[in-house]
Amino acid sequence: MREITLSKAVNEALAEEMRRDETVFILGEDVAEAGTPFKVLSGLVEEFGTDRVLDTPISEPGFVGIGVGAALTGARPVVDLMFGDFLFLVMDQLCNQAAKAYYMSGGKLNVPMVLRTNLGATRRSAAQHSQSLHALVAHIPGLKVAMPSSAYEAKGLMKTAIRDDNPVVIFEDKLMYQDKAPVPEEEYLIPFGEANVKREGSDITLIGTSSMVQVAEKAAEILAGEGISAEVIDPRTIVPLDEKTLIESVKKTSRAIVIDEGHQSYGITGEIASRLNEKAFYHLDAPVLRMGAMDVPVPFSPALEDLTVPTPERVVEAARKLVSGELIHAA
Repeated sequence: MREITLSKAVNEALAEEMRRDETVFILGEDVAEAGTPFKVLSGLVEEFGTDRVLDTPISEPGFVGIGVGAALTGARPVVDLMFGDFLFLVMDQLCNQAAKAYYMSGGKLNVPMVLRTNLGATRRSAAQHSQSLHALVAHIPGLKVAMPSSAYEAKGLMKTAIRDDNPVVIFEDKLMYQDKAPVPEEEYLIPFGEANVKREGSDITLIGTSSMVQVAEKAAEILAGEGISAEVIDPRTIVPLDEKTLIESVKKTSRAIVIDEGHQSYGITGEIASRLNEKAFYHLDAPVLRMGAMDVPVPFSPALEDLTVPTPERVVEAARKLVSGELIHAA
């Protein structure tokens, strides 16, 4: 199987879906000739033209509103939001309009729109271009939220999102665009709500989202050298969430750490940990731990920024304490 970058995988998914369905189009800032600041969409305007790859003015509320309207009237827009930090500008269009149209119309209206954006710190982009805000939209009923962890997931989830009749928000990690992974040449889709067990284990479950899957896998390798068997799970989508796979894993291992790059307080780590505590409590030998980003604006200083997000070494340290019973004894 060939290996391609996450950037190429997203590009392929969009091109394939635009060839398959002429109602699919892309709009956003610098998506045409520039191919976005990360060059993910390079080449699409040459094939599909400016009628289907539309550069917009710098008005996020305006072009997301256009996307919602287009979806309501039969198109399948992919709206490119240059940075996930700009979600704050489009919350009304996304959360009050797109998310609620089906409910408020009694099922008569659909909004088959994809909002494609990104997350992730440690790119030296400072506090307003480094946030991981997926928990904000995951909180809103009516929105689906996907978080690819590799090129394989990025392509399969994007194709599924475009074909979904509901609004979907996809968060890609900015630092992963050049990461390569095996991706089939033949068509495939990844169903929403189906987690992927990346590595089987028996002593502890490590649940990671997006780039934190790689952090969990690196931690599992280190732990394996110490005789600790870690199971690594990628939920792939946080809405819908595959509770069944997560709970079955925790029932087997009796311990879990949830790792996410969003801020730790009131975030995805807390939601998943809470569900595990509620539904697998009597199988737990230790508290479910949360590891998220520090509850501070992302610093511009490289030395400080690197301290704000989970690392394999910190996951290993926490896992050791859980497996040894040190955390319970300390309590």
